Amino acid sequence: MAYLGFEHLIVEKEGKILVIKFYNPAKKNCLNRFAYKELGRALSEVNNDEEVTIVVITGIGEYFTAGNELSGTDQIPDLDAYFKESNEIFKNMINSFINCTKLIFTLVNGPSIGIGTTIVGLSDVTWCAEEAHFLTPFGKLGLVPEACSSYTFPLIMGRSKATEMLLLNEKLTAQEAYHFNFVSRIFKLSELDSVVWPKIREYAELPPNSMRESKRLINLSLRENLIRANDEECVELLKRLHGEEFVLAMINFANRKSKL
Repeated sequence: MAYLGFEHLIVEKEGKILVIKFYNPAKKNCLNRFAYKELGRALSEVNNDEEVTIVVITGIGEYFTAGNELSGTDQIPDLDAYFKESNEIFKNMINSFINCTKLIFTLVNGPSIGIGTTIVGLSDVTWCAEEAHFLTPFGKLGLVPEACSSYTFPLIMGRSKATEMLLLNEKLTAQEAYHFNFVSRIFKLSELDSVVWPKIREYAELPPNSMRESKRLINLSLRENLIRANDEECVELLKRLHGEEFVLAMINFANRKSKL
């Protein structure tokens, strides 16, 4: 099965592994709604690929991803329609994570902001580089948790730490991420080719049906809560996008950029 027509992500099949790479070097691997649509498409299509057992999501360069691409919205004539459509694309993309039958393995190669951090909670396995840190500045932007993080973060790291991250804009270092079970291993970037990828290729050779059904059983009690969290978050996110707090945050963001 070939993966064609991807323009905003690099999607490559390497044996039994589908590799999805964030690559937007001019904007620290920020993702726009076209990248979200492609990510959702890749995670949906791979369900029908019997040759693939593991999906790896990673970034190219210094950053994993700096999150959502915020620039350019001031030039959109109909913001209401744009936000509504973008919200639906985002919701569908998150559902593709929830519905993916393959093992999702996230390799965080550097700083991870916003969506790069929240998809960790939807991944089956996450390893991060020593240089990585995690940030979800939703409170600062006048927004709310996304990508089911209102459910996954308290479940993974406890309510107090989840609140620090999701509401109070506190950064999580690689060591803290490991301590709070947000990632299961920390790796050296120098060992990507010699240690990390060989280990993932080894995992990819495990019996595929057993892997798929084991993932289904692990997620059986989580699925309903994830779908509900995604639905509720997207409803509130759309409201926040029209709110005064977000508008003010975007004005401040534009002013900072104009001074650079």
